[in-house]
Amino acid sequence: MDTIVAAATAKTLRYGFGRTKLGLALVAMSETGVAAILFGDDAGKIRRDLRQIFPGAELVPDEAGLAPVIAEIADFVEAPRRGLDLPLDLCGSPLELAVWEALRAIPPGETRSYGEVARSLPIPATAQEVGAACAANILAVAIPCHRLVKADGSISGYRWGVWRKRRLIYLEGALA
Repeated sequence: MDTIVAAATAKTLRYGFGRTKLGLALVAMSETGVAAILFGDDAGKIRRDLRQIFPGAELVPDEAGLAPVIAEIADFVEAPRRGLDLPLDLCGSPLELAVWEALRAIPPGETRSYGEVARSLPIPATAQEVGAACAANILAVAIPCHRLVKADGSISGYRWGVWRKRRLIYLEGALA
C-alpha cells in the first residue's frame, strides 16, 4: 500500500502526462511523493489546473523521469486489485486526511455511502463534509473517492467526471 505523507505545499513539482483507460492523466511529484494525479481531456487545461492547485510551485516537465510512475498509475487504473505502491505527498485539513484514509480502506470493487464514511471517521463529520473532502482530493485513484455513492447506491458527482467514476467502479467490478 502507498504511504501518505502530510506535506506543506511543494516548492518544486516534476510532472508528466500519460494515457489511461480514463483518458489523459497528469502526474506530479514532489521530493516526498506523488502530489497530484489529475484526469482530463486537454493537456493545457490539466496543466493550468495543476498551476492553480500549486500556485507557488515551480512546475518542471519530466515525462521521461516520471514514466515508471505514470505507467504504474495507468496499470492500476486497468487492474486496481493489484494495488498502488507509491508514496503520496498530501496536504489537507485533519478532516480531509481522515476521510482520505477511510477511502483508502475501502477495498477495490466495493462502495460506501458518504454517510457511512462520515459515521466511520474518528472525528465528527457529515456526509456533506465527506463530499467536500472528496472535492478537495487531487490524487485521483490513489485516494479512491470514486468508491463513494449516494445512500441509495446511485452514482453522484466526481471531480473528473461522472463517466470516469462509473468506469472506475465498473473496472473494479462493483457494477454488473
